[in-house]
Amino acid sequence: MKNKINAITNRIHVAATAAGRDMTSVRLVAVSKTVAADQVRAAVATGITILGENYIQEARNKIEALRDLPVSWHFIGHLQSNKAKYAIRLFDLIHSVDSLKLARELDKEARKHDKVQDVLIQVNTGKEASKSGVYEEEALALVREAGQLHNIAVKGLMTLPPFFNAPEKVRPYFQALRELRDRIRSESLPGVSMDELSMGMTGDFEAAIQEGATLVRIGTAIFGERQ
Repeated sequence: MKNKINAITNRIHVAATAAGRDMTSVRLVAVSKTVAADQVRAAVATGITILGENYIQEARNKIEALRDLPVSWHFIGHLQSNKAKYAIRLFDLIHSVDSLKLARELDKEARKHDKVQDVLIQVNTGKEASKSGVYEEEALALVREAGQLHNIAVKGLMTLPPFFNAPEKVRPYFQALRELRDRIRSESLPGVSMDELSMGMTGDFEAAIQEGATLVRIGTAIFGERQ
């Protein structure tokens, strides 16, 4: 696993440098859904510092088992409003806020814990019915409303674009998210920083980095194919 992680880290650094970016401006989120806690522990021992989980129940058990590790936990899956109370307790960053209803629920639960919850707004750049996220034309309104909530902080955007075998076919969706980020940033909205772009996975993360990704979500290239 160490060799795999080193190889991915090197590819991230090469892609960032080729794009004229600081190598440290891109962080690796190791996607640990369905991965056993002992494998996750081994990955952390080789330098992984951010772990991404998709399911609340699985994450609760894993985070408890690994509570001694100095890592940051990110929620990257679809989050139902009734699970907001758990997400607030477990995660440092929630990538997948896709409605004002969910944003308000997270704000309410964060207030109970005297916490300001960092979140990203999920944008469905491909307008796929099978995927969550607001459409581009709806994103600014959601960011503006969410930014007014006192106990969540909007840190940027996330997308899960359509799947293609060729990274260059995915690139326009990454470019669209970056351009949307720039438009929202130009509004200088209170409570909104737009510092993060969560985009890119095992098959296309280098194209995502070239288009401005700050968080790349990689699982298969680290842990192998899912069971």
